[in-house]
Amino acid sequence: MKLVFTGYPISVFISCLIFSSCNISENKEEHKIPPNVLFILADDLGYHDLGATGSSYYETPNIDRLAESSYRFVAGYSASRVCSPARASIMTGKFTARHGITDWIGASAGTVWREHKRHNKLLPAEYVHNLPAADTTIAESFREAGYKTFFAGKWHLGSEGSYPENHGFDINKGGWDKGSPNGGYFSPWENPSLPNKIPGENLSLRLADETVTFIKENKDKPFFAFLSFYAVHGPIQTSQEKWKKYRDKATLNPISENGFVMEQVLPIRTVQDNPIYAGLVDTMDEAVGKVLNVLKKMGLDKNTIVVFTSDNGGVASGDAFATSNLPLRGGKGYQWEGGTRVPYFVYVPWMNNGNLDYTVTGADLYPTLLDLAGIKTKPNQHIDGVSLKPVMEGTLLPDRPLFWHYPHYGNQGGNPSSVIRKGNWKLIHLYEEDSIELYNLEIDPGEKTNVAVQNPQIAQELKSKLNEWLIQQKALLPEADPNYSQDSALIRKNWIETQLWPKLEKERKDMLKEDFEPNADWWGSEVGNN
Repeated sequence: MKLVFTGYPISVFISCLIFSSCNISENKEEHKIPPNVLFILADDLGYHDLGATGSSYYETPNIDRLAESSYRFVAGYSASRVCSPARASIMTGKFTARHGITDWIGASAGTVWREHKRHNKLLPAEYVHNLPAADTTIAESFREAGYKTFFAGKWHLGSEGSYPENHGFDINKGGWDKGSPNGGYFSPWENPSLPNKIPGENLSLRLADETVTFIKENKDKPFFAFLSFYAVHGPIQTSQEKWKKYRDKATLNPISENGFVMEQVLPIRTVQDNPIYAGLVDTMDEAVGKVLNVLKKMGLDKNTIVVFTSDNGGVASGDAFATSNLPLRGGKGYQWEGGTRVPYFVYVPWMNNGNLDYTVTGADLYPTLLDLAGIKTKPNQHIDGVSLKPVMEGTLLPDRPLFWHYPHYGNQGGNPSSVIRKGNWKLIHLYEEDSIELYNLEIDPGEKTNVAVQNPQIAQELKSKLNEWLIQQKALLPEADPNYSQDSALIRKNWIETQLWPKLEKERKDMLKEDFEPNADWWGSEVGNN
């Protein structure tokens, strides 16, 4: 591991426009006052969906300025390719096979999967449906240390009885069992934990306002605030004003004739030119700015640790087919880098900032935040996470294996598989054909060339280590479906290629037409929600 200052656009490194506490002399001082923590979690935001991480289409000035002032882990990963497992890993500090929530809660498993008529070879494994009560969550640890705890937004970690208030949060604004914004991003929405107030109110901005209110009411005591956006999960929606802004931007140059290619199962988006998704990203950034500006205005920025990350990669295929993760392969639901690589920023006001290339996951944030706050860590709880504080201070940590386990089919086209990364090597064990893929991410970050045959020893060592770990966790595996029909699978494949793919291309171009109108009521539409 080394501290580097490459990999982000030069425009990001300008000045500390939001946070004023970036001087080195202060960084060297011992921090004695219990710091506040603001954890910002985006939903389905891809690694390249920010200006700070390379997008020239989406505009995210507030998050970009936060990134500039933060430690930026350029090899930052979610703990899963879909939401609930990743969120459970953040809450518990455990990898998915260990806590047992391996799919998004509500997904079908076993023979019920057949009802989706995907005609897959395997039956997905069962999984845990509620965040285990036996775990001590990160919120519970901060509350035990005397912090006031707050949650706003998407939870999706269990049914009633397993809501944020049941897992360490004193206040819950908007967290319940649903993983998408029921009713959309404009009031009236359907959320028993977040009453409607103003017709047409934007959900992301409302969650920011609730967070601001909490901060103002608790400015004189240490707080742990978790702002968990529903954005940018589908249905993707925006205002007519923001659609026009990004429609005009997309049409400054000739529109690409094709915006999708076929991945193994579904078409996958190859260009960032969706003006509705861009508007959704833009509003989320505006909401982040609201909260960060209040911290600065109240002088709390000098004593508040801020985390920004996403629960999985961007939706390039399936769902809303909203963004492109290129040059990373795949996206949400996929076993490749586009499914799990995410923005990963940690702002610590009394420390330095810069790019770090140590490989990290969401499970590391639990021990890291405890360590930074001066709270005793709980290694028996966050057993798979490690504190990143030494890395931030310049200490070299040894490489460790990271594991992902997803014995399911998703909505985006990825296959049931388990993954191990050790150093620059990444091995994927695919369960359909009991096959493996091996990539050297240092020279092939886009996972274009499977080099398992050329590196049999490395492949065997990694597969053995992966298998040993799965056995230790008593991980559940998918099973062959005796009712599988290849003929039915080929019929569906033909429908995807001859009907769905052209439909997606048409919708993409329609969104960029000057006279595009989803319906008379923009905020009530479900534009792009396939």
